[in-house]
Amino acid sequence: MNASRPRTGPLTRPYWVALKAMLVFTVVLGIAYPLVITIVGQVALPAQANGSLVQSAEGTVVGSSLIGQSFTDADGNALPEWFQSRPSAAGDGYDAAASSGSNWGPENPDLIQAIGDRQAAIEKLDGVSRSEIPADAVTASASGLDPQISPEYARLQVARVAAARDLPEAEVSALVDSLVQGRDLGYLGEPTVNVLNLNLELAKLDSTVR
Repeated sequence: MNASRPRTGPLTRPYWVALKAMLVFTVVLGIAYPLVITIVGQVALPAQANGSLVQSAEGTVVGSSLIGQSFTDADGNALPEWFQSRPSAAGDGYDAAASSGSNWGPENPDLIQAIGDRQAAIEKLDGVSRSEIPADAVTASASGLDPQISPEYARLQVARVAAARDLPEAEVSALVDSLVQGRDLGYLGEPTVNVLNLNLELAKLDSTVR
């Protein structure tokens, strides 16, 4: 009895199967899925889907609530009338295209020097002692883009900001307290203050008082 021989198709059949699979997956995963996700995002969470952009009272986009920014002059000096963000090691500072930390270890001499320089600058700017300065005021975050500071650092700046704007210190302090964000889910992370949101509310308070 002769053994049956296996049937074989044309040599081109595997290529056609692969091509059809590629076309199907391109349509489903490359077009349909992104389109559905985009529509859902725009309908359900439009602000988040478009970058969590923040607008000024005049309607101008001034940044994102997810990405920090500096409040300094052209020479990098802190503007006393604004609350200051924490340091950033991303590019030249808060560069969203170069997100990173310094990658310096705690005993790195460059980090120790940078912390000392930042402490000295804050001592001079805010008129406080070195022991009062919280860690986030002199160290960069891992991403270099954190938009928040600790409530302690925000409160440390109240006297200077109030004096620069000729505002009652109690009102500026109350503004900080009103914008403190608690821990996520009540227990994750630490309380924070978004610096951009704080400065926008400060500008509103300033215009109201004046």
